[in-house]
Amino acid sequence: MTTTSTINRAQRLAFWTIPLSLLVLAMKMAAWWFTGSVALLSDGLESIVNVVAAVVAFVVIGYAAKPADDDHPFGHHKAEYFSAVIEGVLIVVAALVIVYEAVPAVLSPQPIEAPAIGFAINFAAGVVNAIWATILLRAGKVFRSPALSADGHHIMSDVVTSGGVLVGLLLAIVTGYTILDPLLAVIVAGNILFQGWKVIAGSISGLMDRAVETAEDAEIRAAIAGNAAGSLGVHDLKTRQAASVIFVDFHMVVPADMTVGAAHDICDRIEDAIRAVNGAAKIAIHIEPESEKAHGIRVKVTPSHSELGSADAPRDQEGADT
Repeated sequence: MTTTSTINRAQRLAFWTIPLSLLVLAMKMAAWWFTGSVALLSDGLESIVNVVAAVVAFVVIGYAAKPADDDHPFGHHKAEYFSAVIEGVLIVVAALVIVYEAVPAVLSPQPIEAPAIGFAINFAAGVVNAIWATILLRAGKVFRSPALSADGHHIMSDVVTSGGVLVGLLLAIVTGYTILDPLLAVIVAGNILFQGWKVIAGSISGLMDRAVETAEDAEIRAAIAGNAAGSLGVHDLKTRQAASVIFVDFHMVVPADMTVGAAHDICDRIEDAIRAVNGAAKIAIHIEPESEKAHGIRVKVTPSHSELGSADAPRDQEGADT
């Protein structure tokens, strides 16, 4: 299961993203103030989104960690997806603001002042972002946190944006074509829109009860297969992902004369095996008597061998045999 230590570590990372985002925002706006570059301004505006998103992620991760209650018996895990959706919307808003600022500058390009200072400040901000984005992406994967992952992906896209802005700034200075500065800002806006769409799409997928990834599904099937000895087979295996938690549900057929205690022991073995694959798994097993075999249970499980999860296992009419 998700431990208190894991939750606290995720919350700490989300918290420290706030002051770091404020630091990067201040550096980028300073770079714009020194140079007057529209491209650097666009980079700074995206960092405003980073600050807001960091605050939202911190609040939402704490809420998602709340235990189940009467109103939310399955927990509050999906709250993290809302954080990612909000961040995606903010990214889109930032892109539109950048376009609003860049279009007049395209029509009337302005010279870039103190480019060396602006370049140095913006480069330093990009380095800070790159290091922190890498930490967040790794943590998001380990903790299965959509909020941390969304934050990491957005900050990493900010790093790419900063790199593109600096290259464009150099080109504008070297060639003397100051129009390259606002044109680059428009390109930056397009990239931000694309990143925002990816964040929103991924979050909506999670809210729609997406099944676990194929590799993890195969591990779950193998865990059931290797620990279901004594039963006659299982069917209707379903999984869904809710942020850091997965839900596993299936029906298991047992001999008609098997005691409740014996069936419970099989369930315990299977649950332990599934949690060895994913410690945050929530598992529901429906026990059925042997007569249910008539409803399409074709996979046999014996003490010596299990075909459960075989690549060529037949499919029943009610759902997929595992």
